[in-house]
Amino acid sequence: MGDAFSISDIAHVIQLAVAPVFLLTGIAGFLSVLSTRLGRIHDRVRATEQLRVKETKGDNAERLHVEAKILWRRLHLINSAIRLCTSSALLVCMVIAVIFLAHYTVLDLSPVISLMFIGAMFVLIAGLLIFLREVHLATRTMQSGIQLTLLEEEK
Repeated sequence: MGDAFSISDIAHVIQLAVAPVFLLTGIAGFLSVLSTRLGRIHDRVRATEQLRVKETKGDNAERLHVEAKILWRRLHLINSAIRLCTSSALLVCMVIAVIFLAHYTVLDLSPVISLMFIGAMFVLIAGLLIFLREVHLATRTMQSGIQLTLLEEEK
């Protein structure tokens, strides 16, 4: 066991773990983007809900109600994307830990490492797809709002 803890062995294991660490950095950057969007959507929900309290009747009240529903949907989508991307990051962390563990045990943990890494990728893909859906919803909503504003200005 004394040989298993040599500096060159540890350096080799660290080299194996570097790629997943870079992946973690990318996921962390993406989580930062998602958190910023979450904050902006949350602020917009709060502002819309305050306006809804004041506007209880008429076309403006209906528009605020529709906008609030869309914003709540976007908030749900961003929360789901954050959960999935965080789960992916946790799986990548586990991959790194198991890489080190595999080096110091007699067990062949390569199937476990492979499955966790594949799982991390699938969960990350799901998070990215949900983020894409939220961006699509935001863009479509903004385009609809611009079209409504233009129609009102023509009157």
